[in-house]
Amino acid sequence: MTSATSRPAPGEPPSSRPGPRPKPAPPSGAPVRMTGAQSLVRSLEAVGCEVVFGIPGGTILPAYDPLLDSTKVRHILVRHEQGAGHAATGYAQATGKVGVCMATSGPGATNLVTPLADANMDSVPVVAITGQQSRPLIGTDAFQEADICGITMPITKHNFLVIDAADIPRAIAEAFHLASTGRPGPVLVDIPKDVLQEMTSFSWPPEMRLPGYRPTTRPHGKQVREAAKLIASARRPVLYVGGGVIKAEASAELLELAESTGIPVVTTLMARGAFPDSHPQHMGMPGMHGTVGAVAAMQKSDLLVALGARFDDRVTGQLGSFAPDAQIVHADIDPAEISKNRRADVPIVGDCKEIISELIDAVRAERENVAAVDLTPWWNQLNALRETFPLGYDWPEDGTLSPQYAIERIGVLTPPGTLFTAGVGQHQMWAAQFVKYETPRTWINSGGLGTMGYAVPAAMGAKAGVPDVQVWAIDGDGCFQMTNQELATCAIEGIPIKVAVINNGNLGMVRQWQTLFYGERYSSTDLGTHKHRIPDFKLLAEAYGCAGLRAESREEVDAVIQKAMEINDRPVVIDFVVGKDAQVWPMVAAGTGNSEIMAARGIRPLFDEDE
Repeated sequence: MTSATSRPAPGEPPSSRPGPRPKPAPPSGAPVRMTGAQSLVRSLEAVGCEVVFGIPGGTILPAYDPLLDSTKVRHILVRHEQGAGHAATGYAQATGKVGVCMATSGPGATNLVTPLADANMDSVPVVAITGQQSRPLIGTDAFQEADICGITMPITKHNFLVIDAADIPRAIAEAFHLASTGRPGPVLVDIPKDVLQEMTSFSWPPEMRLPGYRPTTRPHGKQVREAAKLIASARRPVLYVGGGVIKAEASAELLELAESTGIPVVTTLMARGAFPDSHPQHMGMPGMHGTVGAVAAMQKSDLLVALGARFDDRVTGQLGSFAPDAQIVHADIDPAEISKNRRADVPIVGDCKEIISELIDAVRAERENVAAVDLTPWWNQLNALRETFPLGYDWPEDGTLSPQYAIERIGVLTPPGTLFTAGVGQHQMWAAQFVKYETPRTWINSGGLGTMGYAVPAAMGAKAGVPDVQVWAIDGDGCFQMTNQELATCAIEGIPIKVAVINNGNLGMVRQWQTLFYGERYSSTDLGTHKHRIPDFKLLAEAYGCAGLRAESREEVDAVIQKAMEINDRPVVIDFVVGKDAQVWPMVAAGTGNSEIMAARGIRPLFDEDE
């Protein structure tokens, strides 16, 4: 096995006819003779893979023959490789397990690039398995050849080009280990067709060889104690919670830390559900479209305790003016994130679950020696901001349906624990703002990369992973048209997701920016789904074997949501025809500081920095 930067020496291709299928054998014990393809399937079974999302093609075809015989691995035939990658991400985000997708070489593999980049940005454990041209043809520009290892090197945690069938078990074991440990992320395993066809010996478990890969999980005790000292003396502290808390399964520890200290909590877009929305200490989501209270809390704080967060530009706004008076405790599993954007006064590298557990004890010990600071004045400020600038929306003046209302009612009427996915844009922000999230892994969206078309395949993957949970995709009419072919997959595979299309007839977030910053010059944002109903989403849903519903008025919303929840034998699509001019507020415009947050167009709250 070599890395993507190495070129294998050409060799004679084996016979294209696979050898006789060996009798099944247990995963461990004496080596068994089989093809590389059979070794691949047996390896997937051994690492606990439950579902593979993929499409067969020439170079990966040898793997599909033994996959047909597997009783442990379910293959879901998607309609586009991008759907396979996003489905694997949705599965991983919903279950906490590694998601798996599979594609053939060339265009099949390159269609996975966007999902892999998406998973990389959001730290999602995904393993992508791709076919490759036979070893003698690599580097000759053969049919459907692409250097997918080279292409994906910047957007994967690691990748492998397997040039010996004997290395397949080790490659799969290492890929799953790398994807799921440390900072999770995507790993690609590229296997030439002739490697899948050649005979080899299979045994399990293989010996993993990952020199130098030793993620730090236990935090340094001295750093934890230093953080505890800062927490004990801070007068305006904030717990800044990122998606790493969910990845570390640390929500219970976070709740204990928050309640034991009385510190306000903000949860980023990727951390929605890590801390209950209903909890009185929750200030909401910070960032470009966060609550005024959450943004102000961070901006006015004297201590930010960042837990599994990366000081993303959508949270900080203009970095130079972000939280100017705050000392920083930065805890993260990835040492490369520490002080990358904002210098940490106390850096802590480790797993968030272990860090928060030790921080709870350290703060308790610190408070035995030092009296706790009274946070009442701080809470008085924050509660005043919460009361003055609550999340809300106005109904469109033209009498059209409010998109925020439709999403809010879905959140109210669906049962506790319902899982929501979203792509990127206005619908994503409204779903983050107006649905209440009480538990982790109930909100899945494309945060870092901002990928249109994410919601439907991600919902499909999530539903495949947690079939007993109701799964809703909150989508925009622009995003929906990028990947809605996966509704056919859902209908045929028995994956009854529910899709709410927020149909405003436009690329909504782009139109909002054109309204605010381009003098209402609406260049290339009208999709035609309003004026011409091209396509008619209700009829499109029915053509894909789904139930198609529509709501165009406030009075229809609750009834159509209830009807959607009563249909569980097939997917459901609701076309919510909404006004085209609704905008997402609050908003911190790109390139501005968080103190310039707009609660509505032209209205800027003024923070009293002397309080």
